[in-house]
Amino acid sequence: MIHVLDGGLSTTVQDDGRFGHYHIGMPPSGAMDQYSHAVANYLVGNDTGHATLEMTYKGCDLRFEEDTVIALAGATMAGELAGEPVPMWESVDVSAGDELSMQFATEGARTYLAVAGGVDVAPVMGSRSTYTLVGIGGHEGRPLEEGDTLAVGDADTGGLAGRRAPRNAIPSYDDSEPIRVVLGLCDYRLTDESREELCSEPWTVDADADRVGYRLNGVDIEFEPREQPFGAGTDPSNVVDLGYPVGSIQVSTLPIVLMRDAVTGGGYATVGTVVSSDRNLLGQRRTHEEVYFESVTVDEALDARQEEQALLEEVRESFA
Repeated sequence: MIHVLDGGLSTTVQDDGRFGHYHIGMPPSGAMDQYSHAVANYLVGNDTGHATLEMTYKGCDLRFEEDTVIALAGATMAGELAGEPVPMWESVDVSAGDELSMQFATEGARTYLAVAGGVDVAPVMGSRSTYTLVGIGGHEGRPLEEGDTLAVGDADTGGLAGRRAPRNAIPSYDDSEPIRVVLGLCDYRLTDESREELCSEPWTVDADADRVGYRLNGVDIEFEPREQPFGAGTDPSNVVDLGYPVGSIQVSTLPIVLMRDAVTGGGYATVGTVVSSDRNLLGQRRTHEEVYFESVTVDEALDARQEEQALLEEVRESFA
């Protein structure tokens, strides 16, 4: 059992997502940075389906009521366990009664705390992830608060402490690194100049960037003139309703990247989609940091996903 002493700024229970319900308007939710969530789980002997705690910008304070093993991965966030500093990307022993106190993230936006056996909340629609917009999943469908208690799944913790992620598996969150996108479905609505500017001009993360969408500031987007199609709204950015891919870039005058808690469809033009591996990095961008988009092909996006999966498999096998 884990007692929450302070929930931090926004700490939610997340796993690898809620799938198979997109057609009825249910987004996947799950960890914004699936890569760091996976590595944290591997460090404590879990698989990627086990739930972790996603701590955004400011971590939580916890008291553990049983011996266990934990690991932190993702955004660099200082913390103390029983008064001693806790390393990132490494599994550590916890004794019953130990208290963990986390501070602010200093590089990246989201840190994942994995515990051996996983955070054991009841699954909803096949997932333990929190979807706060409608208040389902996780712990009572909301961020953690002081006084909450969390159960922990059964696990054999023998030999788990002291695991370290390989150095090449620890990502950089440098905001000068481009975020790769596949252009489409509705990029035909942009002027040639705006289509080029999307991938050549710098964007900055707005304060309204969260698990639903990353709103970006930059040059104004302009659209080709057109006759209003039947079924579309009057705004130049409106199209006949369509499904939104996870990670798609929706535009009105400025882009919004739709993240893991976003609506699943609507009538705004979506002009590109962030490739799956780079959505993890985008989820670590902080308010006012820069974003540069780089256009890639579908084949290049698939290669990027395979490279990330191969690296995760290397990490998992290194602990076998």
